[in-house]
Amino acid sequence: MITYGHFIGGKAVPGTSGKFADVFQPMDGTVRAKVALASVAEVRAAVENAKAAQPAWAATNPQRRARVMMKFVDLLNRDMDKLAEVLAREHGKTIIDAKGDIQRGLEVVEFSIGVPHLMKGEYTEGAGPNIDIYSMRQALGVVAGITPFNFPAMIPLWKAAPAIACGNAFILKPSERDPGVPMMLAELFLEAGLPAGIFNVINGDKVSVDAILDDRDIQAVGFVGSTAIAEYVYTRGCAAGKRVQCFGGAKNHMIIMPDADMDQAVDALIGAGYGSAGERCMAISVAVPVGEKTADALMNKLIPRVEALKIGPSTSNDADYGPMVTAAHLAKVKDYVNIGVKEGAKLVVDGRAFKMQGYENGFYMGGCLFDNVTKDMRIYKEEIFGPVLAVVRAKNYEEGLALATDHEYGNGVAIFTRDGDAARDFCARVQVGMVGVNVPIPV
Repeated sequence: MITYGHFIGGKAVPGTSGKFADVFQPMDGTVRAKVALASVAEVRAAVENAKAAQPAWAATNPQRRARVMMKFVDLLNRDMDKLAEVLAREHGKTIIDAKGDIQRGLEVVEFSIGVPHLMKGEYTEGAGPNIDIYSMRQALGVVAGITPFNFPAMIPLWKAAPAIACGNAFILKPSERDPGVPMMLAELFLEAGLPAGIFNVINGDKVSVDAILDDRDIQAVGFVGSTAIAEYVYTRGCAAGKRVQCFGGAKNHMIIMPDADMDQAVDALIGAGYGSAGERCMAISVAVPVGEKTADALMNKLIPRVEALKIGPSTSNDADYGPMVTAAHLAKVKDYVNIGVKEGAKLVVDGRAFKMQGYENGFYMGGCLFDNVTKDMRIYKEEIFGPVLAVVRAKNYEEGLALATDHEYGNGVAIFTRDGDAARDFCARVQVGMVGVNVPIPV
């Protein structure tokens, strides 16, 4: 069995806390690995190591730092298949999805290659009498990322690559559910020429998170995860004087106008609602058809597509999605479906009883589709994070716009329409961070 420790100072090191967690292989339910859970002392050792290495890295000119990123991109492409295999086995998403996960992270590394230009400061002549002003962009020092299970390559790379390119040392605390790929990324960074200590990986649980938030030498923290934990990380990190950026939960709406291309809208809902078993913060989890005629047309096309979804093991080449990450998460999603039924929503496709032949112990669930969901229901208000789509029928455009704007979670939203005026009005008025027009979510 695989045992994951930590990656500190340019090498993998065993955990010393004596505490371990299981890493499952979701497609068959077996325990694939054990992962060490770091103590406060282990976190502190990683920070001290990073702090010692960082000044020399910051003093390295940006062109040379960019060359390390160039080499790292080459290595990611070289090892894409290996990374995707480990990612799929530990997370549960299919190989194709896993490669997309890595590719989205790789693209941010490519962006970071432009750091010599990105770090240029500004100069203002004559800001006052005989006074000129210039600004400098400098590294903070040691920074950290606390990343979720659902994108074990993309989100660590989103956090780490820009920070490292700018001259910081980076401490990564990945999810303990799928730590294999983050450990592989550390090896590849080293092979690319990154000095030891600039990218350290600490595996752990809340103990590690609290140690990061409280550590006096960590200057900034980036977090992605649930809303409750995001609020916790933000509050505790800010109280410790850190710069903190937190991304929490989502409930992304898709507004379907009467003039929408219904086949296009349904295709988008299938991919964005059920891809990666719905375990995506940018998943579409609420469809809002405008008008009863639009709603009926949507459901007539959507129901057979959801019923036809192909669920398979992570190694499948033709599955629409694979298993969920853990048995506990599977049970949580099923509980939400039960709640929706009790609340009075109409469950028109029920995937709760799905079993994968030959993989009966895997964490699988078929696609679920609710109709006649109302905004007072928990399945509408709360993030489910599974292959469950809720259809909320809006009487008119204004009601659909209000549903997306008034929801507690304003991460992303989309509108499907052939009307340019409607699209323009929607983009201007909806109070949500990212807006897609005839694309599910623009990210």
